Amino acid sequence: MARIDFYRVLGVSRDASDDAIKKAYRKLVFQHHPDRHPESTQAEAKIRELNAAYEIIGDPEKRRNYDRLNWGDETTRDEAIDPAVILDEMELKLFDEGRKEIFAVLMKDVKRIKAELAVIRERTVADQGYDTFKEPVIRERASEVMDELITPDMEGRKQRLVEVATEMLLSQGVANRGDEGGVRSLRGQLEDVFRKGRIKGFASALELFYERR
Repeated sequence: MARIDFYRVLGVSRDASDDAIKKAYRKLVFQHHPDRHPESTQAEAKIRELNAAYEIIGDPEKRRNYDRLNWGDETTRDEAIDPAVILDEMELKLFDEGRKEIFAVLMKDVKRIKAELAVIRERTVADQGYDTFKEPVIRERASEVMDELITPDMEGRKQRLVEVATEMLLSQGVANRGDEGGVRSLRGQLEDVFRKGRIKGFASALELFYERR
């Protein structure tokens, strides 16, 4: 299955203006509308493809997220790739977005990092009798305090990224758009990956300041 480039679907370049994208979309919808091609079996599919592309790159915020999440260059996107590989790549992108987000938040608050290290050190020593940078303890603590670190803006950004990622994956056939349960499962899977990335960002920030005692 070839990867779909939404810019190519609408016949515009990556640096096209929002107005140029809108004009291209309207022109193509007019050209391919089923009413103009009543005997065509492909017209409705083409319109769905155009709508999916415009839904993403026709919206400035979704377009920015699409560009951020896009997984390769022009040549790579034209190659046939297993949907499972596409899903894996998207999960890596979202994981890294979550990791970088929380890492950046904590690096602005060294006092909080040191306070968290003190809690983790106490729990680790109580658990095993000596101090180490113990990943399970750190992940547990990250899950406990994550809501304190995440602002409404951060959560909104995550939801937008997941929404765009879901739409991109549906366009690649990773899940059936008509299968509501499958779409919910896919979105939940992507949200979980982003959450795991946030936990990794928490651990990475603390590790920079960890000193064994």
